[in-house]
Amino acid sequence: MDYTIAFIVLIFAIGFVGSFISGMVGIGGAIINYPMLLFIPSLFGFAAFSAHEVSGISAVQVLVATMSGVYVYRNSGFLNKRLIVYMGSAILIGSLIGGFGSGDLSEQTVNLIYGIVALIAALLMFLPSKMNEDIQMKDLQYSLIWATFLAFIVGVLSGVVGAGGAFLLVPIMLVFLKIPTRITIATSLAITFISSIGTTIAKVATDQVLPIPAIVLVVASLLAAPLGAKYGQKVNQKVLQWILAVLITATAIKIWWDLFVQWTI
Repeated sequence: MDYTIAFIVLIFAIGFVGSFISGMVGIGGAIINYPMLLFIPSLFGFAAFSAHEVSGISAVQVLVATMSGVYVYRNSGFLNKRLIVYMGSAILIGSLIGGFGSGDLSEQTVNLIYGIVALIAALLMFLPSKMNEDIQMKDLQYSLIWATFLAFIVGVLSGVVGAGGAFLLVPIMLVFLKIPTRITIATSLAITFISSIGTTIAKVATDQVLPIPAIVLVVASLLAAPLGAKYGQKVNQKVLQWILAVLITATAIKIWWDLFVQWTI
C-alpha cells in the first residue's frame, strides 16, 4: 500500500474526528473510525483497507484515545472504580477471546457482526430510561453480576470488530444499569481502555495491524481525545446522549446498507 502525504493527512483527519468525539461522549472512537476508514479512502481514490485491517487499526486508536480521555477525567469525580474493576476485567477477557477468534472469520462476517452490534446499540439509545442524573456516586444501585456479564458479552463482540465496545457499553450502562450520563461517559472510557488492551494484543498477535496508519491514528488520538473530553464536560448531558444516538444510528444504517448491496450483487 502506497502511503502518500495526502493519504496520511486523510487518515489523520479521520482519526482526529473520531478521537475528539471519543473523548466527548465516552466512546473509543471505533464506531466513527471503522466506517470512515473502511469507506472514505476509496472515495478519494486511495487504496481501500480491508475489514481486518480496519479492525486492527481501530483497536490501536481506541487504546490511545480512551487512555487520553481517562487522563482528563482522573480528578473529575465521575470515575466509578468498582464498575471499572469488575466490568473492566470481564470485558478484557471477552475482548481477548473475540480478538483472537476474529482472525478466522471472513470479512463479510466481521462486517455483519459489526452491523448487528451497531444496530443493537442504536436501539438501546432510543429506549426510555428513567434515571436520576443528580444522584451521588455513593448512592448508585445496580447489579454487579449483571454488569459483569454484560461487559463480558460486549468484550467478545468488540474484540471481533476491533472496537473498545463503548458504543455498546454506554447505552447498556444508561438503560440497564441506570448510571447517570457523566459517570457513564467517564467510567466507560476507563472500561474501554482495559478492553482495548486485550483487543490490541490480539490484533497485533494475529497480524491485523498496519503500522503506519496505526501510528498516524495514535498521534491524532493523543491530540484530539483530551480536547473532546474537556469539551464534553461542558456540554449538556441530554445533548451528549443525542449526539451518541445519532452517530450510532447513522453508522448502523450505513453498515447495513453496504451489507445489503453486497448480498444483492
